[in-house]
Amino acid sequence: MTALPRRRVLKGLLALAGAAALRPGASQPHWPAQALRIIVVYPPGGLSDGVARSLAERLALQLGVPVRVENRAGGGGSVGLQALARAAPDGHTLAFSAVSPLTLRPHLGAVGYDPFRDIEPVASVMYTPVLLVGTPAFSGHHFADVLSQARERPEALRWATSGLATAGHLVLEQVRVGSGIAVTHVPYKGGGPQLTDALGGQFELLSTNVAPAQLRHIEAGRFKPLAVGAPQRLDVLPQVPTFAELGLPQANVSSLFGLFAPGGTPVALLDRLNMEINRAVETPEIRGRLLASDNLPALGDRSAFARRIADEWRGNRRLKSANIRME
Repeated sequence: MTALPRRRVLKGLLALAGAAALRPGASQPHWPAQALRIIVVYPPGGLSDGVARSLAERLALQLGVPVRVENRAGGGGSVGLQALARAAPDGHTLAFSAVSPLTLRPHLGAVGYDPFRDIEPVASVMYTPVLLVGTPAFSGHHFADVLSQARERPEALRWATSGLATAGHLVLEQVRVGSGIAVTHVPYKGGGPQLTDALGGQFELLSTNVAPAQLRHIEAGRFKPLAVGAPQRLDVLPQVPTFAELGLPQANVSSLFGLFAPGGTPVALLDRLNMEINRAVETPEIRGRLLASDNLPALGDRSAFARRIADEWRGNRRLKSANIRME
């Protein structure tokens, strides 16, 4: 018989013990028994980091224990999810991430976790439109200029994203496949660090979230909004067409973010966490923060969140044959 890895055995035993303790009629363990930790799979300073910290503050009030935030950036979110997969499945460690490290990244290379066995969806939090902007280094003014310049000088345009296999990278690849253009991908480790370089003109194009900082730079004329991935034009940017309007419906991507737990976490804890997170997102301060930056709250139960992830994973499987570049 092949020996199982010690970490997997320990996680399995912890999960069984937790499940047994949470069965009807069993003595209920006190939870939370210690501070909670939220691993943010992106660097400090971006929209997702700010939302995660707001959630941490609210959950601390609701649960009566500290909730710490720990940034683990890299690999398009896969580094942070690797850390989550190794954590004890006891309800005290969560990760805040977009779904793309589960639905796209595993199709493109090894990630160190099984997206369905090692990670448990807990609660969706928000939909974030993906915005394409031109930086001060971009001489054009419209999305048509992106296509014409890329065709005149293949690979000359540099297109930055917040990392490999992120929603922004998916938009880039869908534009490349759908239009036949050639651009140079510049992947970062998250949304915060790329913003400074974008303002400095270190590249011409940027896939970014719709967030207050980006909107301020657009209003000041530092960024040129070119296209947005959203079901319809955004109220805050009514002049900016969606990718679908531009004839690229596959690039019309919005990013779904949520909270996740280690695989094997007892169902009763997952349900309690889902309830607490939904309650937090419904508060005026967090809901207002999301809506103010054109991010839509995404409340719901765990099963609906898991179905969305599974559907997106299946939909992205076809991109394996599209020659997505992972440089």
